[in-house]
Amino acid sequence: MTRSIHKLSPLKVPKLEGPKRHSDGGGLYLNVTGAGTRSWIFMWAVNGKRREMGLGSYPAISLADARSRADDCRKLVEHGFDPISERDRQLEKTFGECAEEYIAAHKSSWKNEKHQGQWGNTLTTYCARMWKLPVSKVNDQQVLACLRPIWASKNETASRLRGRIERVLDYAKSNGWRDGENPARWRGNLQHILPKRQKLARGHMAALHFNALPEFFERLQAANSMSARALEFLILTASRSGEVREAKWSEFDLEKKIWTVPAARMKAQKEHSVPLSEQAAALIGKLKANQVSEFVFPGQKIDAPMSDMTLTGLLRRWKVTTVVDGRERTVTAHGFRSTFRDWCGNETDYPRELAEEALAHQIGNAVERAYRRQAAIEKRRKLMQDWANYCVSCRN
Repeated sequence: MTRSIHKLSPLKVPKLEGPKRHSDGGGLYLNVTGAGTRSWIFMWAVNGKRREMGLGSYPAISLADARSRADDCRKLVEHGFDPISERDRQLEKTFGECAEEYIAAHKSSWKNEKHQGQWGNTLTTYCARMWKLPVSKVNDQQVLACLRPIWASKNETASRLRGRIERVLDYAKSNGWRDGENPARWRGNLQHILPKRQKLARGHMAALHFNALPEFFERLQAANSMSARALEFLILTASRSGEVREAKWSEFDLEKKIWTVPAARMKAQKEHSVPLSEQAAALIGKLKANQVSEFVFPGQKIDAPMSDMTLTGLLRRWKVTTVVDGRERTVTAHGFRSTFRDWCGNETDYPRELAEEALAHQIGNAVERAYRRQAAIEKRRKLMQDWANYCVSCRN
């Protein structure tokens, strides 16, 4: 570019009329429209073809700023680079930025903060090697480099990680930041490279066999701690950990012996009524006499619920284990729901649907569920009482 530069001046720029492009030299032009709006343009030629790129509007971008930007563009052209491609490359999102945007956009639809944390933790932990990589450059090999180290040893985590990477890359494609096939897609892609993951035992959680429950329950009742009371109540009601740990006194009708868990804390987002056995009602009654918080099972801070690791920690300290697929594993709090379900199926004549209702599983259509909820509450009460009697049968 041999033509002279700096033809314009700060005083001249606001007075130029249009519609016309006024040259400052060196490929920099001030474009003035008929309406008087002004913007900067850089123009150059590649193989005889003219190219142009906007540098911003005037006066937001001053003459000095426009010259500085044009100078950067000239240097790129001199070294064989395309200024537009380089600008787009610098503006391109990284995989990490896309992941953070996806989480921010979807977290309001996720049920709890723990789920949000799991999303962020798995991606930052296992995708560190491609976190700062332009999202358009993520390919099969980069995805595999994240998955392979944990595919066999942490199969469930790896499977969830793959799904989360796939969603982030789909999000990037929808926003125009990448194109082509999704390298994290399983069907027709990674399924031909990675071995099929093994399914976990029913319920995905290690469960205590119902034959061993009464003896364990006797030990649990003898323990003098809030975590033991919470686990005792969880077993008696066959409830999920979060439902129990975050239970509030306002949810209990001790006269009718009913615990109503609000929809917000239920997996299916449907309110669930739990008929309390004599043992469960007695346990709650004793805790009520010493109430110190709105939470039935407060944590270390009385104004907060018990931590999600409290029940897990108790089972680990007590070394309560079972064998799953030939390996010894620590029993989980959630696994006691499987213990209850297996007891119902093997030791009682209660209908399968009644046991599923007790576990708050969705059975049938909405009309059938509404009818069964009303008709089966007392039937479920009898089931839960028989279950409680079985739990304490070792002591009896």
